[in-house]
Amino acid sequence: MEYTEEEYLMISGIQHFKFCRRQWALIHIEQQWEENVHTVVGELMHKKAHDPYLKEKRKDTLIVRALPVSSRGVSGECDIVEFHKCEDGVKLFGHRDLYSIYPVEYKKGKPKKSDEDILQLTAQTMCLEEMFSTRIEEGAIFYGETRRREQVYFSSELREEVENMFSEMHEYYKKNYTPKVKKTKACQSCSLKNLCLPKLEKTVSVKKYMSQIFEGDRK
Repeated sequence: MEYTEEEYLMISGIQHFKFCRRQWALIHIEQQWEENVHTVVGELMHKKAHDPYLKEKRKDTLIVRALPVSSRGVSGECDIVEFHKCEDGVKLFGHRDLYSIYPVEYKKGKPKKSDEDILQLTAQTMCLEEMFSTRIEEGAIFYGETRRREQVYFSSELREEVENMFSEMHEYYKKNYTPKVKKTKACQSCSLKNLCLPKLEKTVSVKKYMSQIFEGDRK
């Protein structure tokens, strides 16, 4: 399916969508956002990774930061992409050798029990594959709290989930639809809870409302 430039969605949105479809819609459809300590720390960490003017070469490895990618109606930037010299890789402009591609995503915390970070990296990888006409089998997520990389293998199941989620995201975006959800424990750590939770509360019944008024009059 072809998408116009206005219809392109942010790759990073898949992380919001996996965590909570309502959160994604509030941010990407209604354009609402609130910063908390988690989002601020995350932004500071990404500033180092996202220096578009910084490119490094370490022996047989080229390191590119903030590489723009796009595909399937989504776009964004890869925190870091490592190009490793090999015999059966892809050709890079301005380089005589062949290179394999290894994407690395930076996250502030520690590995999650859920897979939203993995899905985001998979989505970036699928864009890279289309851009360079190649197949990428693995990448990594670097977590600031543990100071180590977690290896990620891009299975067919992960790729299929990414495609299905982006298809659903485009449907919501096209319809300008913000879904309702049930409150869970995860809501307490959401950066949008102050905007979202009041809308999730059930409307007070007339009977309960009148009861509250009478109770107040008796005090």
